[in-house]
This record gives sequence, C-alpha cells and structure tokens, in this order.
Amino acid sequence: MELEVQKLDPSAKLPTFAHDTDAGMDLYCLEAMTLAPSERGQVKTGIAIAIPAGYVGLIWDKSGLSHKKGIKTLGGVVDADYRGEVFVGLVNVGTEAYTFEVGDKLAQLLVQKVEHPEIREVTSLTETVRGANGFGSTGK
Repeated sequence: MELEVQKLDPSAKLPTFAHDTDAGMDLYCLEAMTLAPSERGQVKTGIAIAIPAGYVGLIWDKSGLSHKKGIKTLGGVVDADYRGEVFVGLVNVGTEAYTFEVGDKLAQLLVQKVEHPEIREVTSLTETVRGANGFGSTGK
C-alpha cells in the first residue's frame, strides 16, 4: 500500500514510523502550543492525506505522552474521501501544563481496513454467556 501525503506548509513533517514493526506512524506539530490542565486544543499538522478507499486513518495517543503527561487525543477519524488538513484534537488530563514545540510528535495515525455491514433491524439479539453484563462485570 502507498499513502499519498501532501505538505500544505513547507515546514510540515511527513508522518514517519519510528520502527519497522510499529502499527502507527507519528504525526508532528506544525505550530508551538501549550495546553493547561483540563484544556482542549486543536493542533495543525500541515499535511493532507489521501487515505485509500476501503480504509480509514485513526488518530491515537502517543503512549509516552498519554501515560507520562496526560495528553490524550480526541476524536480522530480521517475518512478516505477527506482531503483537507489533518488536525489533532488533544486534551490535557494531567496536572501540569504541557508545551508542544514545532516538530514535536503529538499523536499517531493507524491506517486500517473498513467494513460496511448491511444494517438489519431485529427484535432480539442472539444470547451469549456474557449477555448484557458490562462495565466491571468480569471483576478486577
């Protein structure tokens, strides 16, 4: 598979894989920005991506930023027909302000196949051992 990426700004960085076996490619910050605790922000990447038909781009947290600093992504679906700039929505759930500098890694993009199932309304669903038990039903 080939992924077409257009720089919308000459200083933008193309997505990269840090390791050959990584599932996600890193997305980079185009502009410096600081997020205070509990603050949300939208960060420019300066790139547009042509996700192939039948696939989707999913924007996910960077593990280190999420676990160590409390920086979480918001939303994050890049549809195959979208050709505008990729923005990354972030929220700081940490206790300290966090500053992104130009060129910092801010999220990762996973490209995955999409299925479009036929929707069929039914009056009941098949039964399973778990049933409708959710949220904590399996214990600790």
